[in-house]
Amino acid sequence: MKRIVLFAATNLAVVVLLGFVARLLGVDRYLYQSGLNLPSLLAFAAIFGMGGSLISLLMSKSIAKMSVGAQVIENPSNQTERWLVDTVQRQAQAAGIGMPEVAVYNSPEPNAFATGANRNAALVAVSTGLLQQMSAEEAEAVLGHEVSHVANGDMVTLSLLQGVVNTFVIALARIVGSVVDQAMRSQDSRGAGPGYYIVSMVLELVFGFLATLIVMWFSRHREFRADAGGAELAGRNKMIAALERLRQLQEPSRLPSQMAAFGISGGLGQGLRRLLTTHPPLEDRIAALRQQR
Repeated sequence: MKRIVLFAATNLAVVVLLGFVARLLGVDRYLYQSGLNLPSLLAFAAIFGMGGSLISLLMSKSIAKMSVGAQVIENPSNQTERWLVDTVQRQAQAAGIGMPEVAVYNSPEPNAFATGANRNAALVAVSTGLLQQMSAEEAEAVLGHEVSHVANGDMVTLSLLQGVVNTFVIALARIVGSVVDQAMRSQDSRGAGPGYYIVSMVLELVFGFLATLIVMWFSRHREFRADAGGAELAGRNKMIAALERLRQLQEPSRLPSQMAAFGISGGLGQGLRRLLTTHPPLEDRIAALRQQR
């Protein structure tokens, strides 16, 4: 419960901060009697669209640790922790990145994730369930997958993509809402009528859904790249074995929604729901690795 309250308070603080910045710059007053001030609207949309994503990215390590209760290994206290740190260090050197923080979090689900705004100062975390249910070779491949996410800059790219689509959603919904509102009202009417607010809110939901499809498509695409990177760092057979093990143990991801895209295993989806999943089916990922030369 404490983690939920802290996470909600963090999100509220980000919204308040962005609102203060928008007011300080005067771009929150984009709605004039004569219509929309487009430069102000675009600036407002960028502050809330890009600003929110960038702040989340910069805070991603802290949020991740808080969300799942991950404990960073400062000084390895047992053989397993020593193996984790040594394996990540070896893979990070091979991938050409700085040594990430290595953490363990308590969860029966076999999963792992990587996050961070800087590829040379990232975080790689694994669940206790993964360490208990996977062999050392399978866990090594999972770590290689996560280190590849860091080396590929996936966290930064995903955040930037999310920020861009958020900006377009916020701006486009209000522009179309203004056009529809003006078309529905008499020419001598000034300001925004109810139509503007209703249409803007509805379109923000619709455009937001379409934007989510784009972001989820990219999230699924980068999983194939991370699998290929994990195969290169740990060995293709180990990567295939790790995905096979995940398929045997497959269950919906228990990672918080803001961390789901960064896990080795994502949520399950069938039919149209697959378009909203962060990860492609494990069967497709295994097949892609087997087709590699």
